[in-house]
Amino acid sequence: MAYTTRSKPRVRLSSSTSPANTKVSAQIFERAYKILDLLSKSQQALMLKEIAERCDLHPSTTHRILADLCLGGFVEHLDSGKYQLGLRLLELGAIVKDRLNVRQVAAPMMQWLHEQTQQTVNLSVRQGDEIVYIERTENPRSGMHVLRPIGGRAPLHLTSVGKLYLAAADPRLIESYVLRTGLQSKTMNSLTSLVDLQQELAFVREYGYARDNEELEIGVRCIAAAIYDHTGGLVAGLSISAPVDRMQDSWCSLLMQAAANISSSLGYGRF
Repeated sequence: MAYTTRSKPRVRLSSSTSPANTKVSAQIFERAYKILDLLSKSQQALMLKEIAERCDLHPSTTHRILADLCLGGFVEHLDSGKYQLGLRLLELGAIVKDRLNVRQVAAPMMQWLHEQTQQTVNLSVRQGDEIVYIERTENPRSGMHVLRPIGGRAPLHLTSVGKLYLAAADPRLIESYVLRTGLQSKTMNSLTSLVDLQQELAFVREYGYARDNEELEIGVRCIAAAIYDHTGGLVAGLSISAPVDRMQDSWCSLLMQAAANISSSLGYGRF
């Protein structure tokens, strides 16, 4: 016995999109974004009429877009008739957050900063009472020997990045660090007293960057700026290392700009 199946009608996809369709699609996305942006900034759920008025859209157009957004879980339609952001956005945000890797995000700005200064650029994170170098962009012809390779460690109080972390810490935790470590020195410039360290941390808080004046290694100076994530937490430090006679004050603004761009890419200031 032969069986016949009724095939579903096939949609022919054009190899080219007409300008009119492209314009309509862009318009729909723009309106949907306006609605999502409005809901994200509102502390309370909003009625259809209010959304339409504040987005400068016709109520029927607003209702149609909201229906599509609700279908995708991006917006939730409450029993009260009001609308608020949906849980799908939270799910997507968690996925993006998990995929953000500070090393990957920082790489382009590290290369840019290196090109601007022609000096070694480091990315470091805190681990206990030390900082760990996790990435570096350097110039073999700079003439500067890098004492600590990627994966190398150094005490917080002897490094510019370490001072960023100490400056952000509670004063009681700083005192505990001093008692725990004894502020061991590496060079004649190393900070070995709580008073000197507190003065240096006050500088960090006032000017927004930290410095290492031959405190870890004679002949090498460093400056560092903080990198923050979407929660506002300090997650890494970006630093420039250079021979003493090459370090330039003008690099501070470049460094802080690069660190701010990396922080923005990690979501800092967006939520």
